[in-house]
Amino acid sequence: MQPDLTFNMGKFPAVLPADLRYARNHMWCRTLENRRRFGFTSYAVRLMQDVYFLDWHLSPGDAVRKLQEIGHIETSKAVADLFAPVSGVMAEFNRELLNDPSPINVESYAAGWLFEMDQVVDDTMSVEEYYQFLDQNWEKTQQSLKGHM
Repeated sequence: MQPDLTFNMGKFPAVLPADLRYARNHMWCRTLENRRRFGFTSYAVRLMQDVYFLDWHLSPGDAVRKLQEIGHIETSKAVADLFAPVSGVMAEFNRELLNDPSPINVESYAAGWLFEMDQVVDDTMSVEEYYQFLDQNWEKTQQSLKGHM
């Protein structure tokens, strides 16, 4: 089995588990029998910092297309819309996060998972591909962050 990778965000490491797949919108994907579970990568969590509020615009059973708006998030850094990482059918939301989104901040790869989908059209990257994606875009990300401060 290949080892986890760590992307260094300045002095902050973002651990990227090798057994997961990754989307360009910084969500991880884990295969669970016939479903796919999604959550925010440690990279995304570090950029957002503390998540205060999470809301979904869909219901289980709704078909979604890649990059369709699916929800809303409020963090210490921004208020933003959330978009589907892939096309598929929304199966289940982590309802615990609606009352208390703090697991996203501390356990993003476990209790902080966001939602599960069925009938996924897989358009995700391996850990190596995602690492390269981060590396290629890190300078632009830093410039964007500095522009917001």
